[in-house]
Amino acid sequence: MNPKFKLSIPILFLFIACGAFTFGQTGIEKELKLAVKNARGEAKILDAQIALGRYYKNTQVKKADSTASLIAKSANKANTLSYVKSLLFHAEICEILGNQDAYLRDIELAIPMIKGIKDNLVLISLNNSIGHYHLLNLDYKNAKQYFQEAEKLATKSRQNNLIAETYVYMALQYMYLNNKDSSEIYTDKALSFARRSASKEIKAHCLNIQAQIFDYFGQIELSVAKNINALQIAAEANNLYQLSKFNREIGIAQRTILNLDDAEYYFKQSIDYAKQIQDDRQWALGLTNLGLVYFDRKEFLQALKTTEQSILILEKLNDINGLGETYNNLGIINREQKKFVEAASNFNQALVYFESTNNKEKIAGVYHNVGTVFQKQGKFKNALNYLEKSIQIRKKYGSKNEIYKTYRVISEVYKSLGNTQKSLYYLQLYLDYMDGNTTIQSARKIAELSEAYRSDQRERLISSQSDSIYKQQQEKTLTATKLENSQLRNNLMFYIIVALIIIAGLGIIIGFYRWNQIKIKQQRKEAEMSQTLLRAQMNPHFIFNAMSVIQSYIYENDTVNSSKFLVNFSRLMRLILENSSKEFIPLETEIEILEKYLAMQKLRFEERFEYDIKIEENINNDFTVIPPMITQPFIENAIEHGQLHTIEGGFISVSFKKTNDMLSIHIEDNGIGRKGSLTNKKSKAHKSMAMQITRERIDNLNKKYKTSGSLDIEDFNKTLETGTKVLILLPLREEKPNS
Repeated sequence: MNPKFKLSIPILFLFIACGAFTFGQTGIEKELKLAVKNARGEAKILDAQIALGRYYKNTQVKKADSTASLIAKSANKANTLSYVKSLLFHAEICEILGNQDAYLRDIELAIPMIKGIKDNLVLISLNNSIGHYHLLNLDYKNAKQYFQEAEKLATKSRQNNLIAETYVYMALQYMYLNNKDSSEIYTDKALSFARRSASKEIKAHCLNIQAQIFDYFGQIELSVAKNINALQIAAEANNLYQLSKFNREIGIAQRTILNLDDAEYYFKQSIDYAKQIQDDRQWALGLTNLGLVYFDRKEFLQALKTTEQSILILEKLNDINGLGETYNNLGIINREQKKFVEAASNFNQALVYFESTNNKEKIAGVYHNVGTVFQKQGKFKNALNYLEKSIQIRKKYGSKNEIYKTYRVISEVYKSLGNTQKSLYYLQLYLDYMDGNTTIQSARKIAELSEAYRSDQRERLISSQSDSIYKQQQEKTLTATKLENSQLRNNLMFYIIVALIIIAGLGIIIGFYRWNQIKIKQQRKEAEMSQTLLRAQMNPHFIFNAMSVIQSYIYENDTVNSSKFLVNFSRLMRLILENSSKEFIPLETEIEILEKYLAMQKLRFEERFEYDIKIEENINNDFTVIPPMITQPFIENAIEHGQLHTIEGGFISVSFKKTNDMLSIHIEDNGIGRKGSLTNKKSKAHKSMAMQITRERIDNLNKKYKTSGSLDIEDFNKTLETGTKVLILLPLREEKPNS
């Protein structure tokens, strides 16, 4: 299958999911406007206006900007809480628009107000914003203090989304400090709390930050995987801003590994989403990156045209960092066309922009590019000056991985100067890095950079060859003498060895044949069970009931619930079809299937029962894998045959725990129980089938992987013989993707 087509499949589903929400957008906007109109009192009016502004942030960025400006102008400075809320929201929109000066100005105005704020939720956001302000100013010490205060308040508030947001900021801080382990620990914490919150946007945001951290430390495959996951969640939340941003970042990663067709596809997707929400900044940044794809293909005219179009948009927005990035790209395009005067001018303009925002990492990148211009002009001393400046800055700020690209260029400069010793020194630094970074390895580049080192070794090799040939001749003479003296013994040993090889070969062939037969039987059995499981999941009664519920919502003109139910239903069907045939799937996917199924059933039965899914913190959702949909039949039994919708206070609980290197899954409900369901023959047959399939799956796993998994079922209330408790014990397996 064409890789581009394969990549387009998940995007197609994203479009379908997004489309299902668009019907209700106009209604949501009307409700929010009505809430603003009906609000009484300054505080309530402000909260209603901010809610409307946040809706526009994800649908029409220009309206969000005008709303934020209106709120900021009308905010009463005498009311500290309302004034700070207005500043924080205005800063939030300025950050999206790339107006860093306005963002920093808003935070500076809010800093003196912190002592007068009594609202803990506002205090958490304010501390995080002030910490981020110090982070942008490279003041890591003060940033850490504010983040720690935010963490303390967020933990006390038990607001999972605010805790997650705080840990995201702390992860970024450690990333800027090049502390890989700590940054990953805090993104894991952020994701853990984001999953407990009801906000899909914060979960997508946490995954995106995790992707940024992986990319920062050179783990591009993991970065793309996390961003694609974030992309799917953003589509479910219908957050078009996130969809535009995440698509662009995936495109950047694809271009890094020279997947130019895929990069172009994602950049164009980003531009399309940006246009939908009138986000000129994301549109311009998408054009900037698209220009580099044309540049990589040597389509220089198209690259220049696209990049210059981006500059026109960014100048209107006054996006300083965006303009710096785009002028830097323009310089790269002109440099490769040997337009060195234009390239130098472009790089100088980029430096002016980056220096005005004190963006040290980007300044280092421009210095590197200026050095390459001087290198191509043969001005090697000037080249070394700028290249060394780039390294000095990067040693203090930014990703250390980028230093090695500069080492490569310095090696080439010293080679041109005839300084072989220094050339080899910097070449070795670069090669040492390349050996440990398979993602960005390129055979052609390594061959070019290794040529200087190999030429130096060649002379020594030639001088030692004559000695080597003489030694080989002596060894041959000695060997011939030994062979002559032991010919008979060697002949005997030869025949014995041949006989042993034949016997061993026959044994291997027989053993392989038997093993292959066992494997074929196992695969056939697994395939049969997979089909049985798929048929069980695709229960026609469930599908018929789901369609009936959707039809009833449509008759009642309930577009919100019908869209919600339909998106969940289509996502559930897709997950089942995609994962039923797999031997193992990530625990996160299993949980998503359960959440979609339970949410639909709860909606179907008009909220007449509750459910809860818990995962112990010491279980890694991303890497832990389990057999697909091993829990779903028991969930279905609890709802359909345990008749939870008829029980007052009906509930179902699913928990995943780590017990002695085993994954234990507990499923509990307070339905009518096994004894009560025996009166229904159909229920009895269905339960037996579910238990039989699950027991067979566990037995197969035990045989295949030499484990001791099990399945136990008992009454939840043993006295009344009601409810059901199911314990599934599986080996704890983790599968980590290669970095």
